[in-house]
Amino acid sequence: MQKKDESKNFKRIWFISYQVAIVCAIVYLLLTHFVKNDKIAYVDSARILNEYKGSKDAKKAYEIKAKRWQANIDTLTNEVKTAIQKYEKSLATLTPKEQELSKELIKGKERSLNDYQRAIQQNAKEEDGKLTQQVVTEINAFLIKYGKEHNYKLILIANQSGTIAYAREGLDISTGVIEELNKQFGEKDK
Repeated sequence: MQKKDESKNFKRIWFISYQVAIVCAIVYLLLTHFVKNDKIAYVDSARILNEYKGSKDAKKAYEIKAKRWQANIDTLTNEVKTAIQKYEKSLATLTPKEQELSKELIKGKERSLNDYQRAIQQNAKEEDGKLTQQVVTEINAFLIKYGKEHNYKLILIANQSGTIAYAREGLDISTGVIEELNKQFGEKDK
């Protein structure tokens, strides 16, 4: 009878051991599968902004507008200089009333120039912010799509202020992101 009990105990221990081994194997396979698919990476925001064709186009558009604004400022500045030179040349021949009128005309042109410069500075700041925000929005939308397509759990953004102090080699996916982002940008042009 003791042999029967020993045999039953042996079978029970063997059966439990077999079940524990199966459960451990399943847990191991599930964990390794999910851990392998939990990819984490980062992109260098400065590199992307500098190398993305959409960003370069936005900078060019801004520079064209800035040149136009500067040309207008130069024209107004030259008008003020010309008015001052005329005034200085004809000062001796002008009556006091004409001198006063000329001074007021010059002051008016200087005020117009200063007002225009302030307005342009404000406009330039707003335009730069708008173009930058548009590019950042495009990049962020692309990163969401890229992350889903490449099965990333998390994509971080590294910037100049040092948000990522250290990252193992191979986690920076900036090059691949820039290539695909520029490819997508090129396709939009067609």
